[in-house]
Amino acid sequence: MLAHDGHNCLDVDECLENNGGCQHTCVNVMGSYECCCKEGFFLSDNQHTCIHRSEEGLSCMNKDHGCSHICKEAPRGGIACECRPGFELAKNQRDCILTCNHGNGGCQHSCEDTADGPECSCHPQYKMHTDGRSCLEQEDTALEVTESNATSVADGDKRVKRRLLMETCAVNNGGCDRTCKDTSTGVHCSCPVGFTLQLDGKTCKDIDECQTRNGGCDHFCKNTVGSFDCSCKKGFKLLTDEKSCQDVDECSLDRTCDHSCINHPGTFACACNRGYTLYGFTHCGDTDECSINNGGCQQVCVNTVGSYECQCQPGYKLHWNKKDCVEVKGLLPTSVLPHVSLHCGKSGGGDRCFLRCHSGIDLSSGLQGAYSVTCGSSSPLRSKQQKSNDSAFGDVATIRTSVTFKLNEGKCSLKKAELFPFPEGLRPALPEKHSSVKESFRYVNLTCSSGKQVPRAPGRPSTPKEMFITVEFELEINQKEVTASCDLSCIVKRTEKRLRKAIRTLRKAAHREQFHLQLSGMNVDVAKKPPRTSERQAESCGVGQGHVENQCVSCRAGTYYDGAQERCILCPNGIFQNEEGQIICEPCPRPGSSGAMKTPEAWNVSECGGLCQPGEYSADGFAPCQLCALGTFQPEAGRTSCFPCGGGLATKHQGATSFQDCETRVQCSPGHFYNTTTHRCIRCPAGTYQPEFGKNSCVSCPGNTMTDFDGSTNITQCKNRRCGGELGDFTGYIESPNYPGNYPANTECTWTINPPPKRRILIVVPEIFLPIEDDCGDYLVMRKTSSSNSVTTYETCQTYERPIAFTSRSKKLWIQFKSNEGNSARGFQVPYVTYDEDYQELIEDIVRDGRLYASENHQEILKPKEDAENFRIEPLDVENPESGDTGEEESWPVPVSGGLHSKDKVRFSGLALCLKLCREAWRKESPAPI
Repeated sequence: MLAHDGHNCLDVDECLENNGGCQHTCVNVMGSYECCCKEGFFLSDNQHTCIHRSEEGLSCMNKDHGCSHICKEAPRGGIACECRPGFELAKNQRDCILTCNHGNGGCQHSCEDTADGPECSCHPQYKMHTDGRSCLEQEDTALEVTESNATSVADGDKRVKRRLLMETCAVNNGGCDRTCKDTSTGVHCSCPVGFTLQLDGKTCKDIDECQTRNGGCDHFCKNTVGSFDCSCKKGFKLLTDEKSCQDVDECSLDRTCDHSCINHPGTFACACNRGYTLYGFTHCGDTDECSINNGGCQQVCVNTVGSYECQCQPGYKLHWNKKDCVEVKGLLPTSVLPHVSLHCGKSGGGDRCFLRCHSGIDLSSGLQGAYSVTCGSSSPLRSKQQKSNDSAFGDVATIRTSVTFKLNEGKCSLKKAELFPFPEGLRPALPEKHSSVKESFRYVNLTCSSGKQVPRAPGRPSTPKEMFITVEFELEINQKEVTASCDLSCIVKRTEKRLRKAIRTLRKAAHREQFHLQLSGMNVDVAKKPPRTSERQAESCGVGQGHVENQCVSCRAGTYYDGAQERCILCPNGIFQNEEGQIICEPCPRPGSSGAMKTPEAWNVSECGGLCQPGEYSADGFAPCQLCALGTFQPEAGRTSCFPCGGGLATKHQGATSFQDCETRVQCSPGHFYNTTTHRCIRCPAGTYQPEFGKNSCVSCPGNTMTDFDGSTNITQCKNRRCGGELGDFTGYIESPNYPGNYPANTECTWTINPPPKRRILIVVPEIFLPIEDDCGDYLVMRKTSSSNSVTTYETCQTYERPIAFTSRSKKLWIQFKSNEGNSARGFQVPYVTYDEDYQELIEDIVRDGRLYASENHQEILKPKEDAENFRIEPLDVENPESGDTGEEESWPVPVSGGLHSKDKVRFSGLALCLKLCREAWRKESPAPI
């Protein structure tokens, strides 16, 4: 760098910034720097990270290895010496000899390489100094000035001529800092772009472009010698003008959030569907509602995926509030009216089927158009684990069956159907010879989900490759259908046979796009194949969604979707809806209570008039109500009883609404719950947490997550411990458990990568976060096998925010991550890709090229915010690298022609980036292709 005097150059200490990128020790040297490793480690091929070596013998860890500059361990044992740039290896294969390529060999004028090293020589009229490097002007060639009576002007001319004879670009570059040119009037100095020539006519001073309008940068401007770099805040990316910053839409990437993603400038937020809880910043796990005050259920609470349900013991039935149980006087009804019907008939040379929902309709949406529709209600004490087959209870038989249709192309589309020729459904009377199907069910659950996607050419959207439609049916058969010739078992068998026929017909209709739902009188498509380009029109919103500012938004609570008007309508008086995206409003519990409605936009059942409020109860949940007695509480409206505090505890007053109103002997802090038997505070068991004071229970962690220890106080302490396994042949991710949340304590993960024959592994470590306080208690290692003596590719136990790319030192990899009981951190998400080994030297040259990591912008691209979405792998003409350039900043073909499997149309940022940056460097600096 240029000194403050504007004349001299000072060495830049690269070790001052981020330790020079060195994992252990950074040593500054004149004009450069070197990374060194602690005892017991050796420097890896990337010259920055350190690898532990435990075996004894001749290795680079041995101080007597004899290499003058760089020592490298051979994969099969032994060592090999290498020299720094500008030096060459001596005949003894250990020492390094200086060449003229390094600082002109130390010569002032001419340098010539010899077997013994550089040999210096001087230009004519100069002689060699005793140091063997410097050149001095010979006295006999100096201009002699004779005494005369010439004027001072003549003397001046002689002095100028003498100076001109002495000054030449051949000597010390004419005194110029940069470019020197010999002219008739002497040497002429000039400066490159980014510098300005000083008043002395010799010195070049760097221009700080950042001082003027921030260099034109949107966010950050960093001055460099002769230039400047623009960079962006986290969550933004630099555009092709290398000055403007654009928000990164993380929500457009596949792996950002499990459920819903909301993009914000510079960041994003994840949200979960109803019945799920967010953990690890981006993941969603099923909420165990039953772990919190038994889900509010009076008797039995059964947790289900994404929901829960209250159930009653024999002799009781579920109250309208779906939580209390009411004693049934007399015999239980042996059957219920069907809520769902299936009708199929011939139409246009094939079968057309309608699944009609009459009551109990509930819609829920998922990712990529996935949805679930529930019609009717399942039988009491229904086991969610029971997949199919019938179950008999006394004189009632319940038949349950499930079927899944796999469609090879299309997408889930719960939208209004355009039916021809029968817009209102099937004709009412279909002759039996047309094989019409007519079945009635108590309960049906239909789920549509999309599978893997098929990538298409740039600029064209990818469509789901496969789609799955799953339908669960439940119907009841009672004793009234039994005849003298056919008992209940016989009726069940006949019904099952009839169901199998109906399912076959339904399968055919689904494959012909002739399977429709009828919800509240509105015909709806279940799924739809993508239209041809010429047929594409502006897509309408899905069922339960309306248009708001050219976007499809779910109808909010207190409204419903009207199919005829295709918009959201307020729930009229007497009905309510407490969920989003529904197509009906539920009637208030008491038919005659419509006049008591508080508002025509009821978003909750409590908006229905006459309900008992929290802290109150009555025999039916309606007024007149009584206050909860001392020692009891009730947090919900419309309940028939109150919950006891337990343990003989009293409440501070009547009408208590939570356990916190109970007068406990001690107040429990977060991470504890009050035990009403021992009257002590107990730490929340592992797998649960409690963020509040004075609670009598702990909340179960969502999904399959667990806490590291007991006494947890926050959802962030719930972590997914799943990790490890065999990874894909062509591309994949090595991810710490619970990423991007903190990984769990005392965990051990093992992965293996076994590429197909003649393929090698390229790895990009964008960043890795491991606590430095644990003295290497948490570490990540990549080596050939599980043996500690096998060839090691990468090993670290520290946070490393500078990205790095490298190739595996072995054809297969065994990877292990291990954490102790100490501190935790964010961990890592490391992508990898395999490539044809014919390109081994090319790839290695690229990942070892310092230009790949030369700027902050290059490093930012290597980081995972762009993930695997912005770079595609396609063939490239290696003879002409420019042939692959499409002009798109984030889509550059990678030269692995023939290296990818024909079906392996993957996208991968690391490999594409390496060659993308190399291409840019080639354009600017190299006269020949890479």
